[in-house]
Amino acid sequence: MSRHPAVVPAPGARDTRSPTVVWAFAVTRTPPSEDTLVMTTAHEEGGPLRVLRAGSLCLVVQDVPAALFDETALRERLNTPGDLERCARAHHRGVEAAFRAGTVVPLPMATLYRGDLNAARAVASREAALAALLDRLADRTEWAVKVHAAETNTPLEGAADTGTGVGTGTDIGTGAGTGGRAYLSRASARRRARLDARGKALAEAEAVDAELRRHAVAATRHRPQSEQLTGRRAPQLLNAAYLVDDAEWAAFAAALDRIGTDGRHPAVEIGASGPWIPYSFARLDEESEHTEREDAP
Repeated sequence: MSRHPAVVPAPGARDTRSPTVVWAFAVTRTPPSEDTLVMTTAHEEGGPLRVLRAGSLCLVVQDVPAALFDETALRERLNTPGDLERCARAHHRGVEAAFRAGTVVPLPMATLYRGDLNAARAVASREAALAALLDRLADRTEWAVKVHAAETNTPLEGAADTGTGVGTGTDIGTGAGTGGRAYLSRASARRRARLDARGKALAEAEAVDAELRRHAVAATRHRPQSEQLTGRRAPQLLNAAYLVDDAEWAAFAAALDRIGTDGRHPAVEIGASGPWIPYSFARLDEESEHTEREDAP
């Protein structure tokens, strides 16, 4: 999701009488029911969710206070971790409400318009592309898979040397004498072991990805998360998303289970979650990095 607000200015002078701007959550062909809209709280500061018609498509939106959600105010909020999380959760609730009624194209977080007319025009101007994307995402969901190096196969940098015969003082520093040579030999062996372990884990992560792609319509990779984000000592080697036909859930889940339990990939640990709304595959503005099966429609 974008961290920067995409405020679309109205043509001509801004209507200063309106205290609100329009936050857009998702595009769909099948608007959610009135009950769903009423029962969903997106941004607590805003009004109820509502549906805005735009040609053959619908836009699920919410009126939010301009004083809190205009470009300057929102930029400040999105630079505050707590406020950023609240905005992201509110946006997801709005997208989820739309998704209950059918296929959606989730819009980037902080997609804002200065009025219904601008919002409807923005959707109508890209109606053909949005309709094609809705067709592509229909009856499909996203599965997230993260592959880490196995903890037991991740030699620590600078691990203590417990061998005997290690020299001290100038012996270690210069490699002089039997003790120094033995120390340098063990240090070199540890470096090779680290490289070998990482190479094996990377190869297994690639094999996991290749097998899962056989059960998916499309796949895309995100940047691996840092150890600070994952809370794990072992590095994350693969952070991927897979677009899976709803009819193939069982096959995809079985493949995940098989990969994780058949003992063929001892150098990695695999975590998966899903099904999710296909955020990773709802891209219009950037060149697609997805790879698809040749037989995919």
